[in-house]
Amino acid sequence: MSTDTAPAVLRRHRSINRGSSIGLLLVALPVLLLAWLIVFPIFSAVVGTIFVRGPDGATEFSLASYRFFFTDGYSLGNLWLTLWTTAVCGILLLAIGLPIALYLRFSQGRLAAYVQALAIFPMFVPSIILAYALIRTIGPNGTVDLLLNAVSLPKLRTPYLTPWGPVIGLVWDNLPLTVLMLTAGLSSVSNSAIEAARDVGARPLRVFVSIILPRMGNSLLVTASFAVLGIFSAFTLPYVLGSASPEMMGPFMQRTFADMNDPLNAMTQAVITFGFCLVFGIFYIRSIARNREAQP
Repeated sequence: MSTDTAPAVLRRHRSINRGSSIGLLLVALPVLLLAWLIVFPIFSAVVGTIFVRGPDGATEFSLASYRFFFTDGYSLGNLWLTLWTTAVCGILLLAIGLPIALYLRFSQGRLAAYVQALAIFPMFVPSIILAYALIRTIGPNGTVDLLLNAVSLPKLRTPYLTPWGPVIGLVWDNLPLTVLMLTAGLSSVSNSAIEAARDVGARPLRVFVSIILPRMGNSLLVTASFAVLGIFSAFTLPYVLGSASPEMMGPFMQRTFADMNDPLNAMTQAVITFGFCLVFGIFYIRSIARNREAQP
């Protein structure tokens, strides 16, 4: 290295180090807030459920609250209902959201704009208003019953206060985010690839299976992860539209904490709920990391 280039290299290294320090300072505050508001309460809840105060006042290691949860039929019934609701809502969201996203991706004009506005509209409606609208529509003596009665048809068995009530509400509530994420994923599918497949005689189903679906795998996984994380911990719609027994984990935790005045078991239910959500969170993080590695 010559004597002329050495100072330039040194200034370049100093500039890079200064930029790295500024970048670390910019992310330091969000990371600290994340650790304080999310990570610390999680560890505090886990520690609080396994180190409990005994009858003599001393803190001791105990898994009694977890043993109670996994041996109690009512608790397991609530967990099973939550898993069932999450799986059914996830399948319905993809089954409804994917055709809408495909239509919005490959359609233009005023009708496509109306469909997009209609699909995204529930995003701007609060959950409690959404629950009230569903009760007035499909509840006992609701609009559907009045219309059936007007044409002399028998009353419809309402899904209100059954396991299907929260399913309808949660699908409606999460449909806008599902459509937006799938539409964003479809933007990675180039028109040239589709036109090339059509030029060689590929039918629409063949184009979807061979061209679109392979490029949508990551988007489908991210969308499903987001839907599952939101539905598994949902509270308002299951509390208002669902049955009293069994109940989803959100209302179960609230009732255990407030009505039963049992913070230990409520915290145990929260930790178990977090454990299930953590699995889907890992899927989401892995998908994001894979996308970053695939970028040039």
